[in-house]
Amino acid sequence: MARILLVDDDRQIRDMLKLTLERAGHSVVEAENGVQGVNQYCAETIDVVITDIVMPEKEGIETIMELRQINPQVRIIAISGGGRINPDDYLNWAKRFGVNHTFTKPVKRDLLLEAISELMDTECEKVQ
Repeated sequence: MARILLVDDDRQIRDMLKLTLERAGHSVVEAENGVQGVNQYCAETIDVVITDIVMPEKEGIETIMELRQINPQVRIIAISGGGRINPDDYLNWAKRFGVNHTFTKPVKRDLLLEAISELMDTECEKVQ
């Protein structure tokens, strides 16, 4: 199973996703913004990062860019519920920065778990 870093400023989203991931056998490290997320990534061994896009202190795109500088092979799943623009627009930006998968909120449990399984079973693939 994977060690997952979950970065989202919404406590309810983090709690729901953490429960889902742990029930599937994964271990979860949490961060409430991109600054904390990057620090957690550097401090621990992480297999997959799941990050929101719209967050305070460090947006998801900035977080993705910094994680890619630290480790170009980092496996990243981006999630978004939108903000000032449609969530698909945010997620399209994330794809340009090389995330492996994107999901709009609310994230479908089965699709998320399938994406994690795929990332753990294969080399780090880019979103097509």
